[in-house]
Amino acid sequence: MIPGTAEYDVDVTIDQREVDDLLAVTPADVSAADELTFAKNVFVPLTTACRYTCTYCTYFDAPGEASLLSPEEVRDVVRRGADAGCTEALFTFGDDPDDRYTRIHDQLEEWGHDSIHSYLREVCELALDEGLLPHSNPGDQTREQMAQVADVNASMGVMLETTADVDAHAGPRRKSPGQRLHTIRTAGELGVPFTTGVLVGIGEDWDDRAESLLAIRDLHERYGHVQEVIVQNVVPNERSSFEQPSVETMRRVVAMARHALPEDVSVQVPPNLSPTRELLDCGVDDLGGVSPVTDDHINPEYKWPALRELEDIADEAGVPLAERLPVYERYLDGSGEWVSERVRRAIEDVEPSGA
Repeated sequence: MIPGTAEYDVDVTIDQREVDDLLAVTPADVSAADELTFAKNVFVPLTTACRYTCTYCTYFDAPGEASLLSPEEVRDVVRRGADAGCTEALFTFGDDPDDRYTRIHDQLEEWGHDSIHSYLREVCELALDEGLLPHSNPGDQTREQMAQVADVNASMGVMLETTADVDAHAGPRRKSPGQRLHTIRTAGELGVPFTTGVLVGIGEDWDDRAESLLAIRDLHERYGHVQEVIVQNVVPNERSSFEQPSVETMRRVVAMARHALPEDVSVQVPPNLSPTRELLDCGVDDLGGVSPVTDDHINPEYKWPALRELEDIADEAGVPLAERLPVYERYLDGSGEWVSERVRRAIEDVEPSGA
């Protein structure tokens, strides 16, 4: 049983035969995509506060050090993004920072908010007013938290990372795979177009990698809400002693993802972290969000590639490169099931500038 699934009442059962079948997949069993896509975004880290202290992460700061971006600072960032032709405002913060950090809690209270999600709603509305489509990654969320902000987001996301109980998540506030799966399931229940993914090289084994991909597939087959799955390798940093996985390892995991997932779910690799050119023939069809304005605040030592480099990657693969919105086209079917009227109106005014 996946750790934490009983606690969070998540019914995800993976047949070992499915795991074994997926472990047999190699890059030769999948095909390269006929197009590569990306989104042009602006990265807005509301706060570096996080209740977790994962040993591979440079994002979180100690309780006395983390601060909170003000509405004025957020508006400045999103305006710069809009001026640069971005379509997505990527909002990030650590899991429930106001639960652990007195300074963050007090600042939110001063600004008239009883939670970080109340504030997230305000800045998402601000981004919509400035012509950008919010895509929020607030970590694990309860149903109430996600429902509070779902209608002001074009899409949302959280990395599953792994279904394994790994030492990388050690500590008194360790991440639970069951809680992550609960968040992904909640997005499906609420009809939120969603991004998730696996993190390779944090202590999981090959069975865990297969199980993680199959768990994502299981939830998507129930709700149809997973628009893309990121296959991300861990990278060395000032806090991490993890070695970056080999190209051969990444090629195999990407091929497993492409084979396991439905055709309409994109397989994404982050081009500032991954050996992207060497993974394209394994089924990668998306290069994620890339910012011409802001750094990758989660991996600050690894700069975003310029658009010219993305074009070179696509040219080398012999496929076109297309810019996309943070919500995939199939969720804009006019039914109102996936995107709120507020976001739909904003989408009508937002067009990708093209690659």
